[in-house]
Amino acid sequence: MQHAKAARVVIVGGSVGGLAAAHELRAIGAEAAVYERSAGRMQARGAGVVMQPEVEALLVRLGLSAREVSVELRERQQLHLHGRATRYAAPQLMTAWDTLYRVLREPVAGLCYRLDSALTRVRVEGSEVTAEFADGSTTQGHFLVGADGIGSATRRLLDPATRPSYAGYVAWRGLEPESALPGDLLEVLTGRFTFFGSDGLQMLCYLVPGPDGELEEGSRRVNWVWYMNVPEHDLPRLLASRSGKPYTTFLPPGEILPDIAAELAATAKASLPERFAQLVRLSDVFMQPVFDLAPHRMVADHAALIGDAVGTVRPHTASGTSKAFADAAGLAAALRGWTPGQELPAGRLADWEQQRLLHLVALSRAGIDLADRSSLGTAGSRRFFASE
Repeated sequence: MQHAKAARVVIVGGSVGGLAAAHELRAIGAEAAVYERSAGRMQARGAGVVMQPEVEALLVRLGLSAREVSVELRERQQLHLHGRATRYAAPQLMTAWDTLYRVLREPVAGLCYRLDSALTRVRVEGSEVTAEFADGSTTQGHFLVGADGIGSATRRLLDPATRPSYAGYVAWRGLEPESALPGDLLEVLTGRFTFFGSDGLQMLCYLVPGPDGELEEGSRRVNWVWYMNVPEHDLPRLLASRSGKPYTTFLPPGEILPDIAAELAATAKASLPERFAQLVRLSDVFMQPVFDLAPHRMVADHAALIGDAVGTVRPHTASGTSKAFADAAGLAAALRGWTPGQELPAGRLADWEQQRLLHLVALSRAGIDLADRSSLGTAGSRRFFASE
């Protein structure tokens, strides 16, 4: 008996969403090949990740538990400019982007995973799709998945009119070894989700696994994010880098200019509780502007978009990673049983797109509402780093 040929799926984007798609598609019998535009080591553009059911479900299928890759928190605490912290019980599991990347990448070490592959063109001819890259190379498959984030080249090729818009605020971030921080600071932060908010800013902090997934005390990392309203015309000044490289959606660690770092430290001293200001001062800071991209399309001819390539949700929803995992799982379910030579399961793909878009639009609106409640990106709220 002749077996049906397995579908070959080209995945554009090699971050955790692309790897989740590779696992989900391999589970239905497809062959997956991943093409990532980064030329070198992948950089964690988030850092901390709140463990969500969609992520845990894939980990379990890979033989892992959420606790094996997470730091467990026991409390939430709100800091105040004056007075004692407010604390209450709130158990939660926290992991990190690079922890998830490692545990997803290792089981598919033999998978085609090609770096320095910037997508420039997609062609569909009959039942085959061809991806062309900036270095002149090409690859063929039977289906293409765009998992290449907010700056998605796949989305620009499939839907050129869609562009992200600046949400009005940025996320300063830090990810520091707990061994490098003073003990009295760690005593306040360990085991807790710590947060503070005032007009035009919000900061939160929690511990995550170490760079190689370490969970032992002394080997973990302190992850923090400080949201701050910044006028759009001041973004280029904040994104200017020490190396002179142009950045538009992410300023990596080590690239912040000295005068911006000094201004940030002064703002922290004036605006944050003492412990948070100390943490900012001791950190190698990096930064991401927050963007909005309304999700409205996921399926094209022999192609689909997942994760932030479809659309963004504000980080306050703690679901940037989990929505990509859910997209990947649903896409694989829609393609289950399909083999090359057959018509695409257009009905199942349309149902998947409709269900996911309803969820993503609602999630996007919820994130904007959360930001509004914290006066982030709202008109009339306090702004920082303003040049006028």
